[in-house]
Amino acid sequence: MPRKPAIPKTPAASLDFAALVEAIRRVHDHSAAIAKRAVNTSLTLRNWVIGAYIAEYELRGADRAEYGEGLLNVLAARLTDLRVSNCNRRQLYRYLRFFRLYPEIVRTVSPLLPDLPGGMELVPTAHRLGKVGTASPQLGPPANDLTNRLSYSHLELIVDLDDPLKRAFYEIECLRGNWSVRALKRQIASLYFERSGLSLDKDKLSAMANQGVEHAEPRLSIRDPYIFEFLGLKAREAVAESDLEQALLENLQDFLLELGHGFCLEARQKSIVIGDTRGFVDLVFYHRILRCHVLVELKVDEFHHEHIGQLNTYVAWFKKNMMREGDNPPIGLLLCTGKDHALVEYALSAMPQRLFVSKYQLELPSKEALQQFLDHKRKEMTGVF
Repeated sequence: MPRKPAIPKTPAASLDFAALVEAIRRVHDHSAAIAKRAVNTSLTLRNWVIGAYIAEYELRGADRAEYGEGLLNVLAARLTDLRVSNCNRRQLYRYLRFFRLYPEIVRTVSPLLPDLPGGMELVPTAHRLGKVGTASPQLGPPANDLTNRLSYSHLELIVDLDDPLKRAFYEIECLRGNWSVRALKRQIASLYFERSGLSLDKDKLSAMANQGVEHAEPRLSIRDPYIFEFLGLKAREAVAESDLEQALLENLQDFLLELGHGFCLEARQKSIVIGDTRGFVDLVFYHRILRCHVLVELKVDEFHHEHIGQLNTYVAWFKKNMMREGDNPPIGLLLCTGKDHALVEYALSAMPQRLFVSKYQLELPSKEALQQFLDHKRKEMTGVF
C-alpha cells in the first residue's frame, strides 16, 4: 500500500482563530508542494522514457533502416500532428541525451512503465547502456533526488553541459541551495563551476553565490512552460510574474481593443522558440488597417537596455516566420513601468516605407496616452499615488 503523506502537525494548544488560519495555510502549502513534486516527477520521467524508447528503437527497431539519421525529424512531425507536447526535433534529441546520461533513473521509472509495444525492452536497454560506459559516471546525487527534487527545466540546463563533473557539481549545488531554474541558469552563465575550481576558499565562494539567490517556491508553481504544456493548460498563466503584471496586461488588452483602431487579439503569452531559448510575447495583435502584427511587451520594472533587445528579437522572429504576402513588417511596443517611472518605446524592424511609418503613428495610440494609462492603472491597483 502506498504510504499516505504526513499532514503537518499543529500545536496541541487550544485552537484559536489565528491558529485555525495558520493550520489551513500550512496544510494548503503542504498539499500544493506534494502536487508540484508529483507533476515535476511525472514530466521528468515522461521525458526520460521518451528518450529510452528512441534509444531502444535505434538499437532494435524492425524498420529503423527506413529512417536512418532522419528519424528524429519524422518522429517530431508525427508527434506534433498527434498534439504530443514538447516533442520537436531538438527536444527529442535532448530526451535521448537525458536517457543516455542518466540510465540509473530506470530504477525510479520501472514500476511506472506501461506495457511497451512490439516487445520493446526498456530496462535491458538502460542496463546495457550503463555497462558499456556510454553514460556519465555516477558522480552526483542519487537518481531519486534528481527526479523528485529538481524540475525537468532544471535538468534540461544540466543535460546541456558536456562535462560530467560540471553536471554533478550543479546537481549537488542546485539541490543544496534549492535554486530556482532562473538561479541555476544564472549560476551556469556566471561560470560558478569554473570559479569554484580556481577559488582557494570554496565555502566563502559558495556563500557569496547563494546570497540573495532566487529559491524554488515550496508551493505549487505554474510558471514552468514545460509543465503547462504537459498538463494542457493555457500558457499565459505559466509566465505571469505577478498578479500586478497579469492585471495590467488584462487592462492593457481591453484598452487597445476598445480604441477601435483595428486591433485584433491573436494571442496572449505567445510561445516562440529561437534556437535553444523559449520566449513568451505578452500580447500579439494583428492590426487590420496597418496590415501587420503588433507585439506588446510589458515590464513591471524600470527600463533596461535588454528589454528593447528582447523585443527586437521577437519582432525579427515574427518578420521571418509570421509575415504573409501583403503584410507590412511587424511592430514592437515596449511598455515599462516602475514605482516612479514609466517609459513607452516603439520598436520598428526594418521599415523604410515612410508612408507606412507615418500611418502607424496615426493609427497606434500615442506614447503619452499609453504612459498615462500605465501610470493610472498601476496607481489604481497598488494604491500608491
